[in-house]
Amino acid sequence: MTRIISGAAGSLTLDVPKSGTRPTSDRVREALFSSLESWNMLEGVSVLDLYAGSGALGFEAVSRGATELDLVEKHGPAAQIVARNAAKVQSSLRGSAPRIDVHRQAAATYLAGCREVPLWDVVFIDPPYDLGENELIADLKAVAPRLRQQGLIMVERSSRSPEPAWPAGLVLFKKKSYGETAIWWAEAVEGDAEAFDGAEEAVEDTAAHIEGAAEAAN
Repeated sequence: MTRIISGAAGSLTLDVPKSGTRPTSDRVREALFSSLESWNMLEGVSVLDLYAGSGALGFEAVSRGATELDLVEKHGPAAQIVARNAAKVQSSLRGSAPRIDVHRQAAATYLAGCREVPLWDVVFIDPPYDLGENELIADLKAVAPRLRQQGLIMVERSSRSPEPAWPAGLVLFKKKSYGETAIWWAEAVEGDAEAFDGAEEAVEDTAAHIEGAAEAAN
């Protein structure tokens, strides 16, 4: 069972996909959000949950004061569960009306399509452990120019995984391990515009590769 730990929707039970996702444990989520609260990075912020699963990380942020949330999940059944959870969270919040949007797309495809360059304060990247390092790097390059100055990215991986290769515009400032789980926090800093342009091209190439593979499979 997965539940929202604290905030306006605290104790609300969330539906979880039967397979294909790896929910972040209550212990790790509590540690993550204690850090965000200590950094004053929850109230009024805009959040991206890039590999949403059940949406637990994003919904925890909304429960604790985030006002905008984008959830990205490519698997159809999981995306339906995220949408169902979003409705439950919106209903439980009553007095507030955060914007919550669910995007049924692959991460690379979604990021490549963000032509209006939405800006986020906090980004959660908690992909399946079998996600390739090159795909993770492409995600980070695509997200970096879309973070507000001093915005934060959290990457959750297996403790046996190497540290992510941080692109221009992101600087690691904290790492913490919780058993089999490793958490990296990076902060957005002023980056090189040319590097950001290169990130746009990289993520578009990755998205095209994903779409081409899907067409071939069909």
